[in-house]
Amino acid sequence: MMLNNAYNKYQQNSVMTASPQELTLMLYNGAIKFMKQSKLYIEKKDLQNAHNTNIKAQNIIQELNITLDMKYELSQGLRDLYEFILRVLIDANIEKKPELLDNIIPIVEDMRNTWQEAMNIAKKQK
Repeated sequence: MMLNNAYNKYQQNSVMTASPQELTLMLYNGAIKFMKQSKLYIEKKDLQNAHNTNIKAQNIIQELNITLDMKYELSQGLRDLYEFILRVLIDANIEKKPELLDNIIPIVEDMRNTWQEAMNIAKKQK
């Protein structure tokens, strides 16, 4: 119990002190984690937990989408990609097909890895 409370405080502090770039990375990591959990729950036929974790992933993708700064040309491409991912998440949640999640997890992992690399490059240029 105490360990769990300490971990929750650590997580809350991490979020509160994170830069916007680090928060975006956390969102990507969370989306990946919840998609993978949802897939496992679907495979185990634990439909309630599959639904709950899928909804968490959907919420993260929606957050990434609505916080896009549309003054950049790249943002429209990201918006289209987020909307595609969201549609597949919804389909996977309705149909309970883990292979649908297999189609989008690598996409989000690539987006996360690209974001991480961009953060690393930006840090080196400071």
